[in-house]
Amino acid sequence: MSETDEESAAAADRHRWVLAGTVAGVAVIAVVVGLALFQPWKLWVDDTVNDAAPAGAIALTAPAPTVNDPPPASPLSTVPPQATASAPTVTAPPTAATSPTTTTPPPPPAPAAMDFAGIDHATTGQLMVLQDAAGSRFVRLENLDTSNGPDLFVYLSTNAPDGPEGRFDDDYVNLGRLQGNVGSSNYPIPGGTDLSRYTSVVIWCDRFNSAFGAAPLF
Repeated sequence: MSETDEESAAAADRHRWVLAGTVAGVAVIAVVVGLALFQPWKLWVDDTVNDAAPAGAIALTAPAPTVNDPPPASPLSTVPPQATASAPTVTAPPTAATSPTTTTPPPPPAPAAMDFAGIDHATTGQLMVLQDAAGSRFVRLENLDTSNGPDLFVYLSTNAPDGPEGRFDDDYVNLGRLQGNVGSSNYPIPGGTDLSRYTSVVIWCDRFNSAFGAAPLF
């Protein structure tokens, strides 16, 4: 083999090594980016949280429907005086006075917790809206069990729980990152939030625009 042929072969070898190194580098970068985006280990690792409800908090219910006022009573008819003499009044013997019976109304039924339903992932658990003595309000997720994943948030949404998935993040209030995909946790509702505008709470994956599960707000 001539010197020129040897130099050509060596150059070809260097080119192959450079190409192989470039391909390997791109593959490593792709793997790293894929792991960062999808975080597949979360499929096998649960984040468990068991927070107690805020002290002294009570559950809120939806506003009661408006009750129409009863129609006004018709005016009483005037009874003409009797032409004849009235019959003598008979006085009944006095009886012992009885105190009126006081009936204690039954306590109102406890508000039912709203159930979560899975959308893109199987999801179970209950939702309640709580208010403490200071007037602060919270969304409480109880006994939640859903898939883990990246960038999971809890949203108040104007979209119905069974509405189009793409509309959950059209008009919403972000209550913060999901504290755990298993267990019970509390999420403060920002002051001044008009809860009558919102119809659902959704567990939302912001990275992939995916609704894991949702429940009616009331």
